[in-house]
Amino acid sequence: MPGPKAADQGREVRGRLLRVAAELIAERGWSAVSTRMLAERAGVTPGLVHYHFSSVHALLTEAAIGTMRGLVEGMGPLLEQAGTAEEALDLMLATLDEHDGRDPMSLLFTETYLAATRDETLRRSLAEVITAFRDRLASRLAAQGVAAPDQTAAVVAAAIDGLMLHRAFTPDLTAPAVAPVLRRLLDRRELSSTTTG
Repeated sequence: MPGPKAADQGREVRGRLLRVAAELIAERGWSAVSTRMLAERAGVTPGLVHYHFSSVHALLTEAAIGTMRGLVEGMGPLLEQAGTAEEALDLMLATLDEHDGRDPMSLLFTETYLAATRDETLRRSLAEVITAFRDRLASRLAAQGVAAPDQTAAVVAAAIDGLMLHRAFTPDLTAPAVAPVLRRLLDRRELSSTTTG
């Protein structure tokens, strides 16, 4: 049975492999990452990669989902400190402005979404992250009186994902440009699908 020092070293190596995997997904693309590449970047032997993870794919999945979950969970305090739905939107968009669509985090998101279209296990894990964020956002929107909070949260979340993707091609899709458009989604009046008259 490994002692405390060995356990600490094991956790450190595992954490380093996860960090390296997230970096390589963004740099090389999901399908281009190999055991040798991971081992060389992390400064370990290839055998240690498979000691800590059942496969390269399992390592990439844990690295990507963990990184994405960390970013999404970091939005929680922003949502809590917002006094209005509009402030919550502005804070989320300001966070988005830290990314230009070609930075490592944006590329990690893009690569993971693409890989999830071909991998049911990854898709389910990614869906859990997205659903948790949408649920949290919907709860805040409901508390602030926004109409149809669940549907509104789903559309706002999709819009933010889309903006991250499009920023690589349209850099002027910044918070000041898109906030007025997205604020229209936060109307507190239920919109009727029928007309009277």
